[in-house]
Parts: sequence; structure tokens; C-alpha cells
Amino acid sequence: MVRKGETGYGNRCESAAKRSETVKFFRNCNTVGVKKVDNTDKEIIEILKHDGRATYSDIGKRIGLSEGAVRKRIKALVDSGTIQRFTVKVGLTEGTEAIALLSVDPSLPTSDVSKALKQFSNVETVYEITGEYDIAVTISGLNITEVNDCLEKIRRLTGVSNTNTMIILRSW
Repeated sequence: MVRKGETGYGNRCESAAKRSETVKFFRNCNTVGVKKVDNTDKEIIEILKHDGRATYSDIGKRIGLSEGAVRKRIKALVDSGTIQRFTVKVGLTEGTEAIALLSVDPSLPTSDVSKALKQFSNVETVYEITGEYDIAVTISGLNITEVNDCLEKIRRLTGVSNTNTMIILRSW
């Protein structure tokens, strides 16, 4: 039964496709969560990667846009999920860092192991990768003992079948 004011075409997106006066609405239905990243967006992202505290005005001056245009672009990048978070990376003045490559038991989802790894306080980043290993993690600690303790916990984690660890000597 079609009520007064309805078209009977089904959901809102289908209905909008049938009515020329709301084609703009239909286009929006098809692109929810999709954001094409153009060269200007890439410039903004690069600036934020290197200086997450850069103001909209500063970014605008560097790339030739107004403060408002930069604000709208950053909001769109956040809303689409292109930018997922703004964060601070604390550099250790002293300490030890390592990269660990992990093999995951094929009977378990790699994503489950990745999620568990993110809960470790010394694990900085988790990457699901291709190749001989399934996951790469970066680990940091105040000293080699702290990094090793974290590695021991990782080795005991359900699903981790093999590890290969490299201590970082220097970063540039």
C-alpha cells in the first residue's frame, strides 16, 4: 500500500533514482563513505603527518587555500575514514625498539591475533602483511629487557606460531 506522498518505489535511494528532482540525493546514497582523495587532500595529509598540530590557517597558507576550505576538506577526510585519528608519537630519548615478524596459525583469523596484539602496551604498530610472515609489529621499551618481556608475551599468544625479531639500532 502506498501512502500519500510516497512513490511506492522502495527504499529512499531507489525512490530518489526514479524522481529527477532528487537525483542529487540519489548520488549521495551511492557514495556514502567514499571520498576520492585528490592532490590537494594528499598535500593536507602529508602536512598533518609531519605536523599534526598545524592549524587550518597554516595549512591553507602552505597550499594556497582559505582556512575554511582546509577545515571542510579535513572534516570530509575524517568523515570518510581517510583520516582515522590524530595522534602524538612520543620519541624515546633512551630506549629500545624492535620489529617482530609473526607467523599465525592458519586455522585462526589473522585479524584476531592483530587485535590482541594492539592490547599490549609496548606494541606501537601492528601491520598485517603478505609474504613469509603474516604480521609485523613495532615494539618499544625503556630497555632490552622490557622489549624482550613483551616478545615473550607475544610468543605465548594463541595463534602465534613463529617469530623473527630485529632490534632497531638506529632510525633516520
